[in-house]
Amino acid sequence: MTLAEVDASAWAELEGAAADPQSAFRYLNLCSVDAYGRPQARMVVLRRVDVARRVLEIHTDVRSPKWQEISADPRVTLLGFGPQPKVQLRLQGSAELNGPASECAAEAWSLLPQSTRSTYMGGPPGDDIGEPPASEGKAADADGQAFFGVLIFRAETLDWFQLCHADNRRAVFAYDHLGALTSSRWVNP
Repeated sequence: MTLAEVDASAWAELEGAAADPQSAFRYLNLCSVDAYGRPQARMVVLRRVDVARRVLEIHTDVRSPKWQEISADPRVTLLGFGPQPKVQLRLQGSAELNGPASECAAEAWSLLPQSTRSTYMGGPPGDDIGEPPASEGKAADADGQAFFGVLIFRAETLDWFQLCHADNRRAVFAYDHLGALTSSRWVNP
């Protein structure tokens, strides 16, 4: 594959993953830095990809530690691995947070099924819950919407790495603020 084919293939994988819950790249590891300078990593669900702009959309609870961490420092890394054909995608860039009152979050919320909306109801992520409450009906839909946020990640670089039996391959790509490819090169794995 040429560098252009590698870049196109990586972004096609991501775009497909946003629509396919079975895709290996549907679940990515989001890495940020906490207030103590410690790296924090957690799995997130890829919801939408804009290939032309090199943008990925992720949904999150605005009460979560990651929301606070990214508010303080928007530089993040996303990492995914696809077992076939053994490809790792590491994207570095910045995240824009869109809270519950934003048009972006309102539009994304309107497209969510009830089962997903219900995950935003209840207490803040990480809080003790004690005994799970008896199933007495769900809180109002708007209760969850008040805690729903959209993280828009803009890729600045893509580090593509493929494990091969005889010859691992690695390429690095850089993008400008509009998503245009500004450089690509093969590098030692």
